[in-house]
Amino acid sequence: MKTKLLTTLTAALLLLIPNASFGETINLGTAANFVLFSTNGAVSNTGLTLLTGNVGTDHGSSTAFSNVNGVMHDQDGASFQCGTDLLIAYNQLNATTPTNFIAPLLGTGTTLIAGVYSVSGASTLDGELTLDAQNNPNAVFIFKLQGSFATTAASKVTLTNGALACNIFWKVEGLVSMATGTSMKGTVIANNAAIVINTGSILEGRALSTTGAITVDGFTAYMPLGCASVTLNGPTAPNLATTQCYGLFSSNGNVVNTGVSNIKGDVGTNMTTTDGFDALKVTGSIHQIPDVSTAKCAADLINVYTYLNTLSTNIELLYPQQFGHNLELTPHVYYLNSATVLTDSVFLNAQGNANAVFVIKINGALSTNTYSKIVLKNGTQSKNVYWVVNGAVSINNYSKFRGTLVCNAAIDFGFGATLDGRAMTTVGALSVAELTMTMPISCMTTNVGTVDTEKILNLVTVAPNPIGISTTIVINGINKSVNYKFLVYNMLGKEVINTVLTRQTTSLDTKELRTGIYFYKVMNNNQLVQSGKLISNQ
Repeated sequence: MKTKLLTTLTAALLLLIPNASFGETINLGTAANFVLFSTNGAVSNTGLTLLTGNVGTDHGSSTAFSNVNGVMHDQDGASFQCGTDLLIAYNQLNATTPTNFIAPLLGTGTTLIAGVYSVSGASTLDGELTLDAQNNPNAVFIFKLQGSFATTAASKVTLTNGALACNIFWKVEGLVSMATGTSMKGTVIANNAAIVINTGSILEGRALSTTGAITVDGFTAYMPLGCASVTLNGPTAPNLATTQCYGLFSSNGNVVNTGVSNIKGDVGTNMTTTDGFDALKVTGSIHQIPDVSTAKCAADLINVYTYLNTLSTNIELLYPQQFGHNLELTPHVYYLNSATVLTDSVFLNAQGNANAVFVIKINGALSTNTYSKIVLKNGTQSKNVYWVVNGAVSINNYSKFRGTLVCNAAIDFGFGATLDGRAMTTVGALSVAELTMTMPISCMTTNVGTVDTEKILNLVTVAPNPIGISTTIVINGINKSVNYKFLVYNMLGKEVINTVLTRQTTSLDTKELRTGIYFYKVMNNNQLVQSGKLISNQ
């Protein structure tokens, strides 16, 4: 009796052992970049759908989507290539040899290991289906369904022992319909049929159709990680130079506090005054009037602002007024082409890469609703998050903001707001009502390197300033034989004057400088030895 039982158990286990080819995943090609795609059919949305990955169709249009963390591709070169690659992937799946023939009812607490599973007709996922990789990260699960595929409400696919959604494939010869609250894993390919995904469903994978419409309603989908997927690093971060030590700064405007604010970092302006800050509540220096530190910060801020503005965009968020609403972003350069309103939350997901950089470029004003927030997840660090705003910034009451904020207009923080980062403007007032802020790094001093500040201030004298059609530069002290380079930049960081000071007194032609504010640097052997501001009244 015991021998018969052992023989039966051994035979059953052998049926579940996949052959060596199960370690070979399916090549999706460029289709791997899409979270929703139809080669021939409309792709449409209702409700608040959150997507990470490209969306598109090669014959039809994509409609009614809000901001997508990806690129929309309708009837373009990318959609054509995706359709080609999707057909190759489908044929590759279709050619796999089944190792297990299973009943059409999936789930109900069942656990399956790697293999190619075949269902002869329509099938349904009901309850929980567990996929067990048996600690093999290359374990591949393929489901070949010869009819339609439906899920019941709140049904789910659960992964265990190293199973990865990127190694799970569903080839469906018919309609795919996911009921409310479904939690699905893997790449679903419907052949010659539509895909319908209902409210509250979550897909870690992709929904792709060779021919058929895709209709979704208020669900969340994101492309799976692993399986040699590219690690997202984002762009190279800017060189903050001396700006890194400032928490709040304006190159040209008052910096004012009107409440009980706790600030980490230096506070200052390079024009007018800094007022209302309690030295006991500021961990850093308060620069109440312009000085050499604020002059250098203003010059460096122009460089930071220019660098961020000129970064190439990876993803354009098409609906700036709908920014937020629990949108999730990954390490990229994002662009919003008009005034932007943050409602509720934006999640910044580094996907486990602590060095990943995020840049959000806004061509217009930025405002937040009350209690809005930026949330960091999966290793994202505020020091790696940058916002460049070409307009005014208004952070509303009790909002929680993260990252370094650089703009060219006024900045206002409402009552009870928090900032984990910096706020700096090239031109405009900066006001806080009652702000709690921290900085990504600590700076012990804002002195320029180890150079004595007094000597820096006295190296050269520029007069008159404000300047007219010319001004005179005088080298002070005993180092009159040293060749100094004198550089002048406009407010956009563009170099407008570059000359070498070879004499104690140099007359500088400035008639080409239009009315406005300029910044200068004095360099010696590529080292900054003095900086300051010029005002032209021409």
